[in-house]
Amino acid sequence: MSSPRPRESEESGSSAAGARDSESPDSRPPAPLSGASQRPSVSTAPRAVASRASGVVPRVWPPVAVTVLGLLAWSVAARTAGVPDVILPGPSDVAAALAENWLALVEAAGVTALTAGLGVVAGAVVGASLAVAMAASETTRAAVRPYVIALRVVPVIAVAPLLFRWFGDGVGARAALAGTLAIFPVTIATYQGVTATPEEFVALARSVGASPAARYLRVRLPAAAPQAFAGLRIAAAAGVVGAVVAEFLTLKAGIGYRVFRASTRLQTARMVAALGVLALLGVGFYLVPALVERRMDWG
Repeated sequence: MSSPRPRESEESGSSAAGARDSESPDSRPPAPLSGASQRPSVSTAPRAVASRASGVVPRVWPPVAVTVLGLLAWSVAARTAGVPDVILPGPSDVAAALAENWLALVEAAGVTALTAGLGVVAGAVVGASLAVAMAASETTRAAVRPYVIALRVVPVIAVAPLLFRWFGDGVGARAALAGTLAIFPVTIATYQGVTATPEEFVALARSVGASPAARYLRVRLPAAAPQAFAGLRIAAAAGVVGAVVAEFLTLKAGIGYRVFRASTRLQTARMVAALGVLALLGVGFYLVPALVERRMDWG
């Protein structure tokens, strides 16, 4: 008579095998991730910095190289030309004058920036309004265009005395003079951009029931934005020029006043230092519209 124990062992073995077979890989809990896979790769940050630097260096090194070469040539010319410092100061003399008067130059640059900024904003608003009006009506265009051109061809230094006699020589009058130089480039560039909008875009907006104002705001102005901002960059630089001319004529505070004062006292190093600050201010004004344009979302 056979013993039942082998049968029981076979049944227990088959049940254990079935239990192991029933545990498929999908039903098992996932294995915990290792610490290396949970943490973000630390090598991505240096790569991002390196890629950003590789894009900046090609744009930066040409002006830096030109500046260094220019300073070297200037220094050599100042030392070997045999002319007094009152005529051709060296870079070290200008640097010393800049270090000695940096606080006054910063204050003067702030005054000039305020005057030019107010003028550019006012000129841009007026110029954009004139451009929209000229694009909307041929009659308006024929009536306004001669005066816009006159603002460009008449020298600002000829208009300034009359403007100051009417409105005084305060910040408002000086800003108005700077604004007259900003109107023309904004008007012409915006007008060209608005009139160059593809007509199929306008027709599509008209087909969905957009009003004339909506077509301007949602179609024509976004299409004209690149050219309008190009004109605004030119207007920003011209506004700095207008502010300096106003300061020359009124002899009020500002970089223009600092340049005039140094020139009358034969302080050439101080005059060159003030001109350097003015150049940086003009470059900054030129770059601001470009930065604003990059951040604009026209939908």
